[in-house]
Amino acid sequence: MRDIVDGLTTWRAAGVVFAVATVVRTWQSAPRQPGAAMAVSAHGEVLGSISGGCVEGTVYEMCRTALETGTAQTQTFGVSDDDAFDVGLTCGGTIQVLVQPGVAMTETDEVLAAISDGRPVATASVENAQLVIWPDRIAGSLGAPDLDDAAARQARGMLALGATGTIHLGRRGEQRGDDVAVFVQSYVPPPRMIIFGAIDFAAAMARIGRFLGYHVTVCDARPVFATRARFPDADDLVVQWPHAYLE
Repeated sequence: MRDIVDGLTTWRAAGVVFAVATVVRTWQSAPRQPGAAMAVSAHGEVLGSISGGCVEGTVYEMCRTALETGTAQTQTFGVSDDDAFDVGLTCGGTIQVLVQPGVAMTETDEVLAAISDGRPVATASVENAQLVIWPDRIAGSLGAPDLDDAAARQARGMLALGATGTIHLGRRGEQRGDDVAVFVQSYVPPPRMIIFGAIDFAAAMARIGRFLGYHVTVCDARPVFATRARFPDADDLVVQWPHAYLE
């Protein structure tokens, strides 16, 4: 969901109601990995993508239904020889999508702010409930205190690793249970890329690093070269000698 955070924050500030569809599991050659998200507003606007176009039309309607009913749902999309060009994935993979209306989400503004600021936070979701996990506290509930405790323990471990995926627990949080599938999505600060020397090669590296999800810093002691016009893709521009910056 990181790639649609700015849009969701704008919607929240304007009081726009929305639903979010998230890829929670994949099999074989899936176009996007767990955590990919698409949001649909009450006005019909769309943010993001979950499959590169294969199932977006159907998921859009699911989001509209979730907005009308206030109820979440999970749907699996795959492909077969007969329906390859109907609703399905022509790449041959399978994805499972969780659609949640905003009312099923917990501490939405705080979660969006944490993601934007690069502060660690994780969400643990079942269809109509969500638990939010910070390193030092939790909010929300999955429906039972024991289940919350078990999910929070596993989610904190996944957050420490920056891992996203589905865990399975018993209805009362039993570790060996398989009654409840909980989708845990971790948001951690992006890895850093530090580039020394404000030259053309550095500009290309900054562009590639930004695309790959790094927080990119370009450092050069020459202010005439370390400019925003030359490095529009850098998150930070530092006018300093490299050894001084590293200290």
